[in-house]
Amino acid sequence: MKGLKGAFFTLCLLPLLCPQSVRAEGLAIQRTQTAAEQYSRQQAEAAAQKPGPLPADVVTGTTEATEPTLQTDITRQIRKMPNERFLTFNSENDLYGGGTDRNYTNGARVTYFDLGTPVPDFFHAIDRAVPTFSINETTSISWSLGHNLYTPSDITVAGEQDDDRPWAAFLYGSAGLVSITKNHIDSLEATVGIVGPAAMGEQVQKLIHRHVSDSPMPKGWRHQLKNEPGIMLSWERSWRERYGLDALGWSAGATPYIGATLGNIYTYANTGVTFYLTPYNGRFQDTPVRVRPAMPGTGAFVVPDSTFSWYLFGGLEGRVVGRNIFLDGNTFTDSHSVDKKYLVGDATAGLALTYGRTRLSYALIYRTREFDEQDSGDVFGTVTLGVRF
Repeated sequence: MKGLKGAFFTLCLLPLLCPQSVRAEGLAIQRTQTAAEQYSRQQAEAAAQKPGPLPADVVTGTTEATEPTLQTDITRQIRKMPNERFLTFNSENDLYGGGTDRNYTNGARVTYFDLGTPVPDFFHAIDRAVPTFSINETTSISWSLGHNLYTPSDITVAGEQDDDRPWAAFLYGSAGLVSITKNHIDSLEATVGIVGPAAMGEQVQKLIHRHVSDSPMPKGWRHQLKNEPGIMLSWERSWRERYGLDALGWSAGATPYIGATLGNIYTYANTGVTFYLTPYNGRFQDTPVRVRPAMPGTGAFVVPDSTFSWYLFGGLEGRVVGRNIFLDGNTFTDSHSVDKKYLVGDATAGLALTYGRTRLSYALIYRTREFDEQDSGDVFGTVTLGVRF
């Protein structure tokens, strides 16, 4: 078993050892005043204050370099596409996968993703403060609301279960930026929320069990974590289609990535790789949105209207976990806790079906044990509905 676990984390670390590729394609949109136009205008104004001839990209109104990059490919796509936005509804539950009702038992998230939009001025402070992130003509914005539930293995026990994880709920909102620079994609996300009774975990779970799933009533919520404000800052960098192949009407690729999250809810470093296979006319798709911690994905997809397409995806991720409030307990007050595992891994496989401006996807996730007393890893599923408008 130790050999299998070692092989899993070795495979997850492979992206850090792989050479870069310079071939990729992607997605973006244009507006009445597109982000590309805004960026070119800013470049022209800056160049006008300096002596010497204007750069070629300002003269031509493009940002194309001598050597094509993912950034220049995306810029060309921005100018070809009509205005597009994405609204994604995501539901994760162990009932969809292993048929259980324990540990990470439910997650719900709705995300609005706006590709290639002009960025408000206050976001430029992030550009100046974070050296690994650059706002440019490809920068996109996302806004999310979410709710997560965590319970012990036996929810019918009214007393505190010392050898099992705490009861907990997390209600949160997130704002994110995604930007392409040369041949890599950077994403930043800030999350604020509340853990504890104020997150209404007891009310939500009892409502679902009574009116939707007909599952047993949970009896131990009075032992949940206490109220605590939460904040997380997350960064990820991926190399879209580092290994990619378009042939015989198919498009396939692998996307290595690395990342880190810092906060009193989660603190961890992660690395992994995602895979995809799709018909060539469906290549402008991204992995569906997930609830953190998870493999990256924006939920964006662009296929011709009134056209059917599919997108097969999967991935492996390994995390080194410094803090998990749902296992470590409250940060500033005494609460129930368990001894967490410092190394956790996920394996994901899924399928997305798209017809024109609507996409429905399902993915199955296996997560290794997260704390010492846990009997086995968890299996849960995620169902995602995306709408393009």
